[in-house]
Amino acid sequence: MNRLKGIKIGFALCGSYCTYDKVIPAIQTLIDEGAEIFPIMSNNASSTDTRFGKAEEHKEKIEKMTGKKIITSIVEAEPLGPNNLIDILVIAPCTGNTLAKLANAITDTPVLMAAKALLRNEKPVVLAVATNDGLGLNMKNIGILMNSKNIFFVPMGQDNSEKKPNSIMSDMNLILNTVEQALQKKQVQPVIIKL
Repeated sequence: MNRLKGIKIGFALCGSYCTYDKVIPAIQTLIDEGAEIFPIMSNNASSTDTRFGKAEEHKEKIEKMTGKKIITSIVEAEPLGPNNLIDILVIAPCTGNTLAKLANAITDTPVLMAAKALLRNEKPVVLAVATNDGLGLNMKNIGILMNSKNIFFVPMGQDNSEKKPNSIMSDMNLILNTVEQALQKKQVQPVIIKL
């Protein structure tokens, strides 16, 4: 199974720590399909310990899987564009904070610099959303990004409509399919799904 043989993927993690148990296996799936992974973490993701695990443990696991040191600074992420190092960027989980900044052209984390670098080269950026305000204040940012060139979404739905009615979560199991379609400049469908 080499569906992604020869493809270089930037895989960026933000601070929705509760999704890491689904996101980290998605990295392995991409590796199993032949992709070379360049791991990236936001400032918070690379330094914050939570009840979902310690930052150093997550970093160690990801570096062991990918065989690469994690990009954790804007300076380290900047060459991805001019040096044309990767073919596609996946941001998973993509938090509401990152969505809002990306939609408003703010580049103040390694993840956002990686996105800017890829968009500069007209390459695809895949967003796997995980935010408690996707149907709230961040809905406008999702709309902006859905209508932006070279940005693609992993299918998403409400993950807990009774307790968190504004919360949106992508199905991390669909990252591989979304990446395959995005490499062809296509949005995998349907985008809105029942979780």
